Amino acid sequence: MILDVSQLNLSFGGKPVLQDFTFGLEAGEIACLLGHSGCGKTTALRAVAGFEQPESGRISLNGQVLSDGQRFTPPHLRRIGMVFQDYALFPHLTVAQNIAFGIGKQPAAERNARVNNLLNLIGLPDYGGRYPHQLSGGQQQRIALARALAPKPELILLDEPFSNLDADLRARLSKEVRQLLKQEQTSAILVTHDQEEAFAMADKIGIMHEGRLKQWDTPYNLYHRPADAYTARFIGTGVMLRGKVTGERCVALAIGEFCGSVPLNCRSHTDVDVLIRPDDIVHDDNSPVTAEVLDKDFKGSYFIYTLKLNSGETVYAHVAGHHDHPVGSRIGIQMTIEDLIAFPAKR
Repeated sequence: MILDVSQLNLSFGGKPVLQDFTFGLEAGEIACLLGHSGCGKTTALRAVAGFEQPESGRISLNGQVLSDGQRFTPPHLRRIGMVFQDYALFPHLTVAQNIAFGIGKQPAAERNARVNNLLNLIGLPDYGGRYPHQLSGGQQQRIALARALAPKPELILLDEPFSNLDADLRARLSKEVRQLLKQEQTSAILVTHDQEEAFAMADKIGIMHEGRLKQWDTPYNLYHRPADAYTARFIGTGVMLRGKVTGERCVALAIGEFCGSVPLNCRSHTDVDVLIRPDDIVHDDNSPVTAEVLDKDFKGSYFIYTLKLNSGETVYAHVAGHHDHPVGSRIGIQMTIEDLIAFPAKR
């Protein structure tokens, strides 16, 4: 394990910002701290970087303790690279000089070779003589990453690195940055509130809420095996429907009965909350179950319909783009859940 963060606690003005915050990062792994604004994710990143000092808990990098409530290694001695939201490039330095900033003590030939290698790696081999103001936002982001990679740090931290870019560029760059980090075999932690960005980049994702880590897992497991109702609601698009357990294998819902595998922690409860995602609901004109179209969001090849059930509950449905039903009409639907995600109901 390259990074071990254990039971961090940190407060600002007496208000807890990180509470028993714990996770581990394997060598070469790319992780993401994901959560709403104010959940503590940037503070966690700054604590790892050394810009914030936790009141208690331990941070170790490659077996070396960086912070434990008594010892504290300052940021410049941590061998951690940082890529900021605003890129923080030096406007008076050329691209090559920006990249070389952290390796100024190396012999000139070695330094120039590293800069040229990184310029090739980020796909900007002929841009060394330009200045930051002559670059696009995406190009500046690549240069900021190259500068952070230049000293060959043990860990790279990225704080909302794509938030200033448009959606298409953000999606493309997130994949490119992942490839660059993998090529350099550099471990990294990304902070973002964008789920698509997190899923595109990360091997592991930590869901944060009120300074705590709700779940640290692969993107696949977060989506298909959320540990709690908060994570289930947070990841992807979905709603919770109230259901009644009718046996070890079945749950009755307003849209029909599911029979398959009911989670063990739900079998001793009568009422459960079941996560229903848009792809769990299929439009079917022959179904006896119907719902009212409250709203629809056209995506080109498909719609996302907002549907009101007879129970008064609302669900979303992923419907093919040629099924254009007016708001206020009723359509037939059926449930196609493969894996039931359910939790004991909270009254």
